[in-house]
Amino acid sequence: IITEAELAHWLATTDAELTFIGQRPNLAARSAETTTTVTYCTKRVGTICGGSCTVYTGGAACLDANGTACLTATKDVGLCDETECDGNCNILSLCGTPLASGFCFTPNTRSILVSPL
Repeated sequence: IITEAELAHWLATTDAELTFIGQRPNLAARSAETTTTVTYCTKRVGTICGGSCTVYTGGAACLDANGTACLTATKDVGLCDETECDGNCNILSLCGTPLASGFCFTPNTRSILVSPL
């Protein structure tokens, strides 16, 4: 889990290919209490997360994340090994393999559960 400032820095400095879904992150103006930004990517090289990344900003949702290798978020999210936020799920705050810039290695993630809280 990373702060909004850390996410803004990563977005500004990454060479990853970014796709935005949901609201476009406006970290200075949005209400942090009602939205979560999740960034999930297709490649891990050493401790770096990158490749093609999707950036979701919004409220409660189940995100299709097949092919995810690593991710980070501004709030805790669930990581599931089946589509539709089903199957075995873990939470980001219990990351077993932390990576650089606040990312977590999350192999076999097929969907991500964003909480309304």
